[in-house]
Amino acid sequence: MKKLKMYISFLLFLLFTSIQVKAGDAPKVHDIPKLLRRQIFYLAALIVIAIAGIGHCYAQKKIDEAYLKCQYDYTYVEDSLSGRTAKDWLVLLIGTNVSKCYSYYSMQVDSIFASPNSDRILHQQINAAINSKTEWPHKRMKAYVYKNYPLGKMTVTDGLLLQDYIYEDTLYAQKWVIQDSSKLILGHECQKAVCQYRGHCWTVWFAMDIPITDGPWKLCGLPGLIMEATTEDNSHAFKLLGIEKVSKEPIVFSKTYVGNNKFEKTTFEKFLKEQYIFLFGDFQSQMQLQGIDIPKIENVGSKKWKYKPLECW
Repeated sequence: MKKLKMYISFLLFLLFTSIQVKAGDAPKVHDIPKLLRRQIFYLAALIVIAIAGIGHCYAQKKIDEAYLKCQYDYTYVEDSLSGRTAKDWLVLLIGTNVSKCYSYYSMQVDSIFASPNSDRILHQQINAAINSKTEWPHKRMKAYVYKNYPLGKMTVTDGLLLQDYIYEDTLYAQKWVIQDSSKLILGHECQKAVCQYRGHCWTVWFAMDIPITDGPWKLCGLPGLIMEATTEDNSHAFKLLGIEKVSKEPIVFSKTYVGNNKFEKTTFEKFLKEQYIFLFGDFQSQMQLQGIDIPKIENVGSKKWKYKPLECW
């Protein structure tokens, strides 16, 4: 594992120092020469493969069966300075006792890593993406959120580069204030609710005729399914795309395929602190967070664009 981290740190060093960026600007793909761009794509792919390790098939632990599948569009602001946004596709599986929310794209990547031929499949998909100038398989939101698992609690798995983490969180933590406003969403009469939750003021619309106290990501605790949710500054927004009845679709506890294939147990507070260092710290701090000691490199890895995470203090 130590050699793996040293190898990856060297690759990351090359990646960060290969791109010259003007002060105040974020790197753009079209600014990078074609040959260098191809090298960076391959380098990033090698990092992903190295981080994931050799793919193996692992039995997933079944924790419930879903009777309802909800799909959400998740739009978030990557760079508030330029207004650049990104999209994700979230799936919410609702069972009798447990629900699971995750990114469809992240699940795709995990499925590749679970295959015995993960390295070959990933190389093929990356080559196809480069040739067609489309995105290659990569994770978006890394968090898997399990509500009421264990009973009365929430379990979350999330990742930061070389390590995946697991922690328990508070279920029904949002203190909602239900308002009189209503509107129609996908044919369902919905009511408005607001709350302050971990650095954001959320406005949501929940369906009064779907008595399920659940929603996208960690949002829940209302007397109806959350159909839409938006932060006050529009930095994060969830919008329901559709609801599908399913018959006994397994809800499994997804394994990690990063590093040694084991979650590191932590607390929400510790994870949030490490996430902040990872997102906004300098390159040296980020590597030290992963247990990699490197000399301090000036003007490398610092974030010159603004991003507000889903959770912050």
